[in-house]
Amino acid sequence: MPGAANAAPPPGQAQNAPPTIAPAFRSAPQVTAPLPAPPPDLGLKAVGAGVAVTGPRNLNDFRGQRREVQEGGRTIITEPGRIIIRDPGGQQYVRHSEVDRFRYGARDIQTQTIGGETRTVVIRPDGTQVITVLGRDGQLLRRIRRDERGREIIIIDNSYRDPRAIGGFYVDLPPPVVRIPYNHYIVDAQEAPPALIYDTLMAAPVDRIDRRYTLDEIRYSPTVRQRMPSIDVNTINFETGSWDIPPDQSAKLQVIADGLNRAIQQNPRAVFLIEGHTDAVGNDVDNLSLSDRRAESAATLLTQQFSVPAENLTSQGYGEQYLKEQIDGPSPINRRVTLRNITPLLNGGQASLPPPPPGTAPPR
Repeated sequence: MPGAANAAPPPGQAQNAPPTIAPAFRSAPQVTAPLPAPPPDLGLKAVGAGVAVTGPRNLNDFRGQRREVQEGGRTIITEPGRIIIRDPGGQQYVRHSEVDRFRYGARDIQTQTIGGETRTVVIRPDGTQVITVLGRDGQLLRRIRRDERGREIIIIDNSYRDPRAIGGFYVDLPPPVVRIPYNHYIVDAQEAPPALIYDTLMAAPVDRIDRRYTLDEIRYSPTVRQRMPSIDVNTINFETGSWDIPPDQSAKLQVIADGLNRAIQQNPRAVFLIEGHTDAVGNDVDNLSLSDRRAESAATLLTQQFSVPAENLTSQGYGEQYLKEQIDGPSPINRRVTLRNITPLLNGGQASLPPPPPGTAPPR
């Protein structure tokens, strides 16, 4: 394995470096049923070139609105815009709807249910439509962009299912063999030149990908995600307990946004996962909610300020599960977001979706 030794992380910085995996993910979930669907969108209305922002803006407000129930061996905690799931074995997951993020600048939004599928169509001023298709169980089936001429690009197709996935969301793979230098596997956005940012956003998997993975499998299976290099967006730091990105820091996302827009122009089907993280201060539920909102804030800002297409981004929070600085106390380094290209994971190692078999129509 020439060059593999170069992938070793610096001392004390083991975030996402094989074989480091958070203890909660060292074994398969004890509850193997699919994860509950994300909560419905918040029903925000498109207003001119922006979106009305409503609801609580700090964790204290959310704590008072949380409700906890037991369902099928799991603890389900709901709060405005989020649900948090805790399995008996200690694994925890957070889920949210992304439809509201697509509403930015929309001139019309339509929702209809056909044959058990619910379709939300966000229509933009130029006639472009972003179509989100959910199944009967509320799970994402497809994400499609349709231009003003009716031509469609399928960005995410979750119709693929593999029986090896536990509960349809967790895949237990060995850590990847990383043969590239560590600073090209986990890229420091503060130090990386723009060319390296773009190259990382377009990089091939570091290890073999043997099939297509669903978005949930990617979100909740760390060793699946680890097949793709990542960028630590440490140019912005969040205050303790906050998911807001101050104006003086938002401009620091320019290089990231330029790389994303260039990559999406190269491949309109590209999908990038923005991962939110916290430090080890506070409880697990707070940190999962906080990290998920940090990831969503970064995705929203990239769209609203830098025109990165919302439908090519997805976000997920991981709380304190992947500390970059291995300490238990406050850490600005750990309060961060991470970015990676998950297109090859969604498409079985290819840069875009494989064509449908001969004689079949693409999913609509």
